[in-house]
Amino acid sequence: MIQFLTPIANLAGSWLDAKTTKQAAEAKLKLTEAEARSKILLSKETSVADWERIMAQGTQNSWKDEYLVGLFSIPLILVFTGEKGRQIVAEGFVALESMPEWYQYTLGVIVASSFAVRSATKFFGKK
Repeated sequence: MIQFLTPIANLAGSWLDAKTTKQAAEAKLKLTEAEARSKILLSKETSVADWERIMAQGTQNSWKDEYLVGLFSIPLILVFTGEKGRQIVAEGFVALESMPEWYQYTLGVIVASSFAVRSATKFFGKK
């Protein structure tokens, strides 16, 4: 009787070994995929940070930031100069609003890139 059970036990043992090996391989595959995703995300974030650092370094000797701050300050100052100043500002914004959308978006992108605010470009794309 014991000789009869030995092949069945061996068969059951082989089946369990195969199942365990398959589960281990699937777990290793999931771990490898997770590690690969992690490396891709880390690489992406590092690239974004490097790009922002390079752009910030490039603007250290640039006058365009100061120019844009001055340009954006003009309407702010004019609204405090009386009715005539407010009228000039209002008419200016009406004129800008009538410009083609591509021009308006381009202005937004110029400002966003100048101040290294990449996420602000999403704002300028919304109506």
